[in-house]
Amino acid sequence: MPVTKDRASRNRAASRPSRPFTLWREVLTAYAAPALTAGTAAVVTGQRDLAVAACTSIAGTSAVVAFLVGTWLRHGGQPRRWTTTTPRAALTAALVLTAAGAAAVVGWSTAYWLPAHTPIPATPWLERLRIDLPVSAALATTIVTLRWRSTTTASPA
Repeated sequence: MPVTKDRASRNRAASRPSRPFTLWREVLTAYAAPALTAGTAAVVTGQRDLAVAACTSIAGTSAVVAFLVGTWLRHGGQPRRWTTTTPRAALTAALVLTAAGAAAVVGWSTAYWLPAHTPIPATPWLERLRIDLPVSAALATTIVTLRWRSTTTASPA
């Protein structure tokens, strides 16, 4: 019996139309979700620096990356053919590696460049950027890519 129930629920889920990909909604969610999650963790553990990072570097990076990746995927309403025909896991992995790599370079560069070239001293929040930026970028890219792919249909080859 449970096997039949699983098949029936999968068929219903597959036949149900998914919500359309709306960029502003994805960006808002990309900001709110990590801000609430990391903010809650900060309150529970009593980490003031995490509370600040939750609303700045963590959520901000997620929102910016969600906007950039979502805009790139939409490509003016006409998605690139290879983004709809490439297997979902491969597309997601490629975009995650690209976004997280770029964010890691920005985080590491900022953590070392700002104290060396400006009057801003090396502080713990600058050190957080080395981790916050790539992790936030990877999570936001994964969610936006999978969400976008669930709303598109593969073009015939």
